[in-house]
Amino acid sequence: MCNITIHHLEPDLTQRLEERAAQHGRTIEAEIKAILQSVLAPKTNLVEAIEKHFAHLGDFDIPEITREPMRTAPNFESIEA
Repeated sequence: MCNITIHHLEPDLTQRLEERAAQHGRTIEAEIKAILQSVLAPKTNLVEAIEKHFAHLGDFDIPEITREPMRTAPNFESIEA
């Protein structure tokens, strides 16, 4: 574990950090740790995560849904006012 000191932090940034920590019910130190953990956490591939979550169901096919052709868009130029 290491200690980090940040010098000359802008007052606006300090205030926003304090507000964010209060919203989450944490100390400023705990909020900074949470921010760093969320930013530095390994990136999750959403597709792989979904596949892993549903892997126990095995392979299956989803039937294709037939659709009707799109209707012609209305032409508002031919409507009289």
